[in-house]
Amino acid sequence: MSGFGRSFNFLRNTLRPQIISKANISAKPAKHVVTTGEQAIAMVTMFVTILVPSGWILAHLEEYKKR
Repeated sequence: MSGFGRSFNFLRNTLRPQIISKANISAKPAKHVVTTGEQAIAMVTMFVTILVPSGWILAHLEEYKKR
């Protein structure tokens, strides 16, 4: 019976609301202005990094099925 009581206390402690500190948000402008060109390069790099490997796999799916 004591095991049941311990597990109940564990569950009660996990369900208790946790205290979370607030983030320090400031309304200051950015220290470095990111140009449109830099944003475009970053977005293209991210898309290529994600889409090229998945496109490769989809393009060669039939070959992978035969293995």
